[in-house]
Amino acid sequence: MKKTEIRLLAELLKNSKKSDRELGKVLGVSQPTVSRTRAKLQREKIIQEYSILPDLAKLGFELMAFTTISFTVQRTEKFKERAVAWMKKHPNILLASRAQGMGKGGIMISLHQDFTDYENFMVTLTSDWADAIKGEESILVSMKGFQAKPFSFKYLSEMLNSSER
Repeated sequence: MKKTEIRLLAELLKNSKKSDRELGKVLGVSQPTVSRTRAKLQREKIIQEYSILPDLAKLGFELMAFTTISFTVQRTEKFKERAVAWMKKHPNILLASRAQGMGKGGIMISLHQDFTDYENFMVTLTSDWADAIKGEESILVSMKGFQAKPFSFKYLSEMLNSSER
């Protein structure tokens, strides 16, 4: 990636609400240059979406679950299609992906209002996938407790800026 593209991404990670004119001033380039660069990054799917990062506890989510899964079946195209369809039915799932390590083949990050909500979700998961899941384990994170470093993509901007030097 070009230096201007990396710097633009870093600024957008810090604050995607800035206008192209404001970004141009920060980057020392013209507003049309920012607009063209942003459009290119969107076309190339480097920028996939713009989103806010809300306070999840204030939205009523007490828990975030990191769940690892081991499977009993091969992950064929049909399996993948089934998994995608199932995930779409559960908007509380923030990420689901293949994974590797410690005997696990998948990972999922999900949000839950409380432990009962999490427990009900896990019952649904294990019953809907009884034919394919060998086991699962979760780590539960309190969204109301102490967080030494709250989740944010703005930290990535520091990495991008340091890698361009």
